[in-house]
Amino acid sequence: MIGLVDCNNFYVSCERVFQPRLEGLPVGVMSNNDGCVIARSNELKALGVEMGTPAFELQQWVNQGRIHLLSSNYELYGDMSARVREVLEEFSVGVEPYSIDEIFVRFDAATTRSLARTLYRNVRQFTGIPVCVGVAPTRTLAKLANRAAKKLPEFQGVCVMQAEGDDTRRLLERTALGDVWGIGRRLVERLAIQGIDTAWDLRQADPKAIRRRFSVTLERTVRELQGTPCIELNDASEPRQRIMTSRSFGRLTGDLGDLQEAIRQHAQRGAEKLRQQDSHARAVLVFLKTNRHRQDLAQYSPSVVVELPEPTDDSRLILAAAQQGLEEIYRRGYRFMKAGVMLLDLVDANREQLSLLDTPEREAQRERGHQLMAALDELNGKMGKGTVRLGVPRQNAAWHLRCQHRTHCFTTRWNEILSVKTLL
Repeated sequence: MIGLVDCNNFYVSCERVFQPRLEGLPVGVMSNNDGCVIARSNELKALGVEMGTPAFELQQWVNQGRIHLLSSNYELYGDMSARVREVLEEFSVGVEPYSIDEIFVRFDAATTRSLARTLYRNVRQFTGIPVCVGVAPTRTLAKLANRAAKKLPEFQGVCVMQAEGDDTRRLLERTALGDVWGIGRRLVERLAIQGIDTAWDLRQADPKAIRRRFSVTLERTVRELQGTPCIELNDASEPRQRIMTSRSFGRLTGDLGDLQEAIRQHAQRGAEKLRQQDSHARAVLVFLKTNRHRQDLAQYSPSVVVELPEPTDDSRLILAAAQQGLEEIYRRGYRFMKAGVMLLDLVDANREQLSLLDTPEREAQRERGHQLMAALDELNGKMGKGTVRLGVPRQNAAWHLRCQHRTHCFTTRWNEILSVKTLL
């Protein structure tokens, strides 16, 4: 059996763990640069606030104290997600993260219901994050079981669905086709022409006929609805083939200093990710973007690839290549809204071929660089991200995100940890 543990209103729940005063209040979390609402509490949903609503449209409600909008705090959310995963790993060796707030867990059929209830209670108790648990023979059915656990009060947060049975049939008959994992709007319209409107209708379809008329992907979905596992997740530990770090600026800028600082931060972050997966990069791509929606401004969105002298994960070498690329593509007179760095042509650091032209001095230099990067990563891991870095960014630079309502990173930065006071 496969379980899906889904954190309820995850971003909002993370904020509420450290700010209990927000419990029961309409709370929303905004996107980068405080642009629009990307996460909502149930209370905010009840007010009719839709996902993606521009934050400025809600400012009057914020001023009146009717709702609370917070800036996104991905450092906190990422750490809380890891804590949820650690709790799940105590009870199952088969834990597969699907997204920041969804994790698949393998269940022993003999202990399915009791273990699902245990996870439901323990995640909330140990992390403060409320979850729902859906269990079924396949991932597609587990998704539907989780949805039922979340939407239908009679399940009380935990739904165990078998491949066959009247309960399964009733649940699939109540499920619209668009609520099935992987079924998009256009596919819903095409299937409706064939008389397929619910998850049960799709389950009853002939898989081979579905494959001929649509795709092998949809055939797998049909078989999963019938209880046959066909979908496997990509191995979360498999190294990525390229690594990109980028972000939109808080405000438009054409200042070279601003762009250099942004590229420096992205290059360092990319190098950290590279070392985390034990890879080396052979090339660095640097790009800039103007705002294509501002037709009153000159448009220029260049990119360049800079080849590295040898495959490396050294932040200093990657940063130097990124800055070289920026100098090549930068032009005065443009106001940029985004910059980014992509590390290309990645190779396994443990399988790198040594050059016959290497000298003992070069090998010693490479080893010193490796030790330096290891020390840097260790310090940042213990003391908090960005404790040791190449260059210090200026305060209030244009490339910084707008995050006027960001809460503390309560679990990852010593200077932002919760403090407790006692009254004598």
